[in-house]
Amino acid sequence: MKPIVIALTLLLAPLVPLATAEPAPKPAAVKPSLFPPERTAVECTPRAGLPNFFAKAAKGGEFKVAYLGGSITAQPGWRVKSLAWLNARYPQSKFSEINAAIGGTGSDLGVLRIEHDVLNAKPDLLFVEFAVNDGGAAPEEIVKSMEGIVRKTWKALPACDICFVYTFTTASLPELKTGKFNRSAATMEVVADDYDIPTIHMGLEAVRLESEGKLLMKAPEAKVENVAGDVLNVEAKLVVNPDGKIPFSKDGVHPYTDTGHQLYLNAIVRSIPAILKASAEAKPHGLPAPRDPANYENTQMLDLDQVQKKGPWTRLPADTGLGKTFAARINSLWKAEPGAELAFKFKGTAARIYDLLGPDCGYIEVTVDGKATRLRRIDGYCTYARLALAGIAGGLDGSRVHAITIKVLGEALAKEQILFEHNRDDLAKNPKKYSATNWYPGALFLQGELVK
Repeated sequence: MKPIVIALTLLLAPLVPLATAEPAPKPAAVKPSLFPPERTAVECTPRAGLPNFFAKAAKGGEFKVAYLGGSITAQPGWRVKSLAWLNARYPQSKFSEINAAIGGTGSDLGVLRIEHDVLNAKPDLLFVEFAVNDGGAAPEEIVKSMEGIVRKTWKALPACDICFVYTFTTASLPELKTGKFNRSAATMEVVADDYDIPTIHMGLEAVRLESEGKLLMKAPEAKVENVAGDVLNVEAKLVVNPDGKIPFSKDGVHPYTDTGHQLYLNAIVRSIPAILKASAEAKPHGLPAPRDPANYENTQMLDLDQVQKKGPWTRLPADTGLGKTFAARINSLWKAEPGAELAFKFKGTAARIYDLLGPDCGYIEVTVDGKATRLRRIDGYCTYARLALAGIAGGLDGSRVHAITIKVLGEALAKEQILFEHNRDDLAKNPKKYSATNWYPGALFLQGELVK
């Protein structure tokens, strides 16, 4: 029984703080060719703290905390626990949440939807969590997105404080065990340096426990079967396994809500004193010159009513089916069947479509200034529909007007080969669910201006 008692204490009690970095001097602009940066992994870098938020909390009142992230934030874990902790710590204040987390999405979508999902609700504090889902993104793109998130927020709400938080998976565990941040977190640190934003790596204590043989990262033989949805919300039930190890997650990515997420909360709680100490005078945030002038601060979200549509289009009702499922994220969701076309012109550098990946989806053909490519809107996880981002045009000449046409193709796909092996049984049992090749777009994102 002795190992179980030790491990239980490690999980539930306040732990010895990990290394906390001193506020870093602002670096000179880093050229994209110098990425990815290398950064020593520390649990908390307080920088300029959260002065506006803590000043408000101490005085009392009603405040909003926004959580922008992926599936790990969407789970009822560190997000729910941190909000409850704030309410307990500051009984004179009342904190409510803005849950802006979408599973399987990264900062590239986060920066595009931030007005709709976060800023319109006027938060007092914004947590940003994208280190896991940005793991495969190019550092230059991470900078553009994360810098865009910061600049959009402080343009609209200069008194809103921001904190970047990092999570981890079994894939990033080996690098973290060497004492270095993984690439996405290290890149985000560069943006945090520029804007004096505090950062917390919520997983370093779990990394230490795993290294010492006191934590089990994933259940034996378990796989990542879903990247969104309530199915991810699993409790360990046993806070400590019979072998004395803390079970962190089932799939190596999404923490158990009562163990792995508790470790994430503990990291926040340990970091608060240093962040409080670094928080000086409450005042509106200013904006320095951007690190990347081409960052995504100047993007807009447009309803598809504003572009030309031909063929079999149906606006889905917001009170039933897929329209209801995603109504909180997209003002109007459309079903476009094979043969449907969408066309528009814009002056700018990039265009993207907010849409769904799903079992009854197929290919779309995107033509940009006469050059055609195809995008597939189903992947290995697609036994269900989930929100996604289709990058239809990028790196364009911003001084020119560009013509874009999107057509829904009717060609059949070998979906049994697309689905992950563990999902193929669903296709065999429900072939009708996969038989169509539709497209479900919801909004247009432009870095530029629509031209009528």
